[in-house]
Amino acid sequence: MKTIGLIGGMSWESSSEYYRIINQMVKERLGGLHSAQCILYSVDFQEIEKLQHQDEWEELTRLMIQFAEKLEDAGAELIVICTNTMHKMAEEVENSVTIPLVHIADATAQAIVEKGLKKLALLGTRFTMEEDFYKKRLEERYNIEVLIPSETDRKAIDDIIYHELCLGIIKRSSKERFKKIIKALAVNGAEGVILGCTEIPLLISQEDVEIPLFDTTKIHAELAVEMALGKG
Repeated sequence: MKTIGLIGGMSWESSSEYYRIINQMVKERLGGLHSAQCILYSVDFQEIEKLQHQDEWEELTRLMIQFAEKLEDAGAELIVICTNTMHKMAEEVENSVTIPLVHIADATAQAIVEKGLKKLALLGTRFTMEEDFYKKRLEERYNIEVLIPSETDRKAIDDIIYHELCLGIIKRSSKERFKKIIKALAVNGAEGVILGCTEIPLLISQEDVEIPLFDTTKIHAELAVEMALGKG
């Protein structure tokens, strides 16, 4: 079993899900008392969030590279960035280490392709929804057409992520807002929805909507385990 290096804490609410899913899956695959060999570098999200909203992406890239290098130095054999938004600098991080980086968009795209879907809605932070680093990868590498919500809905989603979900706050009203947004996207042709923020699955699940949901936290964690066990 390879050692998984996790860059977490963005937020710790979703990072704890990564830890749970990874260990649960290893136990299911190997049985007995098996659990995952992993190293978690958990950051102070207050500092990261501040830099994000100040558009200090060069500094964030420097920090993410530093985190990845520390994990490699500690013995990690593959890197998992436990957040969709911070894949904005995934290529720079990957180029800074000699071990593989498990890209969350690639993992998600593979799951979408397996389902035979072509037109997907993307929900996430405003950075993930509005910038190209995520959408372009899906479109150019996997021929997946990406829809995003309206400007008003994007703001609502971003606010719920940062001001509720990252703080562990789950509101029924926010769940209903997400369901309404997803329904509108389905009417506009979305065949499924990418939960492109690792906190969103804390709020909404497949039983809440009619079209397929792609839980990026679960998909990403599972691919990391496959790779750690030499099967991915």
